Amino acid sequence: LQAQHLQPFGGAKAGIGGAALQQHATMLLERSAAYPCFCTAKRLEMLRLQQRQRGVASGYDGHCRGLAPSEVAQMLREGTPHVLRLRVPHEGKLSVVDALRGEVAFDPAQIDDQVLVKSDGMPTYHLANVVDDHLMGITHVIRAEEWLSSTPKHTLLYQGFGWEAPQFIHMPLLRNQDKSKISKRKNPVSLNYYRQAGYYPEAMLNYLSMMGWTMPDGREKFSLDDFISSFTLERMSLGGPVFDVQKLTWLNGLYIREQSVEAMLSRWQTTLFTADHLRAVAPLVHERIEKLEDLLEHLAFFFTGDVTYDEAAVRELVPKKRDAKQAAAALEAVLEHLD
Repeated sequence: LQAQHLQPFGGAKAGIGGAALQQHATMLLERSAAYPCFCTAKRLEMLRLQQRQRGVASGYDGHCRGLAPSEVAQMLREGTPHVLRLRVPHEGKLSVVDALRGEVAFDPAQIDDQVLVKSDGMPTYHLANVVDDHLMGITHVIRAEEWLSSTPKHTLLYQGFGWEAPQFIHMPLLRNQDKSKISKRKNPVSLNYYRQAGYYPEAMLNYLSMMGWTMPDGREKFSLDDFISSFTLERMSLGGPVFDVQKLTWLNGLYIREQSVEAMLSRWQTTLFTADHLRAVAPLVHERIEKLEDLLEHLAFFFTGDVTYDEAAVRELVPKKRDAKQAAAALEAVLEHLD
């Protein structure tokens, strides 16, 4: 946040401990919003195998939902290992309200009875997230649209506790030029990369502000204060915004040219040519150069972030009995895994 010249609003509190989460899990049990599940790992694996064989979506079948209270009490007294599951209603309509989409309906049959507390007593993300947000007084949850499918579970948890749910806002995902989900295989996704490459924080904030939103007057260059004073959810677009590095670079150029040469030099000295960076790379060429200007040839890639390979190096990247296309596919697969 500091690198982007942003300050957190308010103060984030540390997450609550396991004992407090267990108390909240007990509240859900008492309200019949959750139930203990005693199914073994072996049974669950057999269930998943049968579902795959039938070609249906995998999910818990509710085996323990209908256990008699006396049977549940006895198994708990005996210390039978169990998890705690969310009791998702099987009938009726289950819908959530998203500020950008309005009411979104879900088929309850397609929503799994989510595990809330694991057999070792550790809460899962869904329970911890809802309890933490409520105790911190969160009023608006702004997150990526890929979390929309989890919102019915979170809404049921708020209802189970008897709490008012926050306003949910699911933002469209950033896309590559080919409309695929943005990833580091096609675009650098680390803010550190752009900072080290010399993109101004003001330009990055300006550009990211236009991802799915536009100024009322159509301006493309504006300050953070302008954005804050003009922003409304109604102007958000659900179409996947494209992260265009060329346009970001153009916008960054505008910021560079409106500043003085002295200001630009100061940015160089605090980003690309810091004393620490030069001190780190200098030993790598100390024994290789004959004159100081040779530094430009030997150290260029340390400052541009780009590495070029000659034909001999490219040939070495292709394994024996493989062609260039197969090698590229293999490298793509590795990068996808690293993502």
